[in-house]
Amino acid sequence: MEKVKLLGTWSSPFVQRVVWALKLKGIEYEIFYEDFANKSPELLKYNPIHKKVPVLLHNGVAICESLVIIEYIDETWKDTSPFLPHETLDKANARFWAKFGDEQALPAFYDIYKKQGKEQEEAKEKTLANLKLIEQQLNEKNFFNGENIGFLDLAFGWLADYSRPLEVISDVKVLDEESFPKLCAWREKVLAIPAIKESWPDQETLIAKFRKIKESKGQ
Repeated sequence: MEKVKLLGTWSSPFVQRVVWALKLKGIEYEIFYEDFANKSPELLKYNPIHKKVPVLLHNGVAICESLVIIEYIDETWKDTSPFLPHETLDKANARFWAKFGDEQALPAFYDIYKKQGKEQEEAKEKTLANLKLIEQQLNEKNFFNGENIGFLDLAFGWLADYSRPLEVISDVKVLDEESFPKLCAWREKVLAIPAIKESWPDQETLIAKFRKIKESKGQ
């Protein structure tokens, strides 16, 4: 019998995308929540380079980094709908935009929450430009992968469940229906999927957590 464990935290969008992938594939797993103030020996053992979550343990073998984990899940459990497109070029494009999301779009979005004044305004402008590029990838599709949720939808999952709490705390609205109708429609479709809806982080709890972090930094 295969044994699947996930080391994570409830509030991380990177962990959340792996949780969604596991649930969408119907994979039974155990999740162990890490305390970053006192990291477990298991986390330090299985991710000695970055010492961060998520870490997937499949029959005792560790896989790190959320996008890598999702690809591993997709390749290992092929009986259900694939996350990545079939065509090589489409796969490459999906990986490119997922990397863009993690390295540019998400950090800029977080900067709206973390910064103030001119720096916050610059982060907002950058985020709006990034969101326009992301929305263009949807075209007229329900999901980035087409008619079914896939790799890029999971990669952009933070837009579905973290955008509202961060907007509440920063009091800066960026993802609205008038400016981004396709992304907003996509967000509602994603959150309506049962496997995702049941594991969606409580928004008020997220707001309280992010507000506490911001206040602790004196912002």
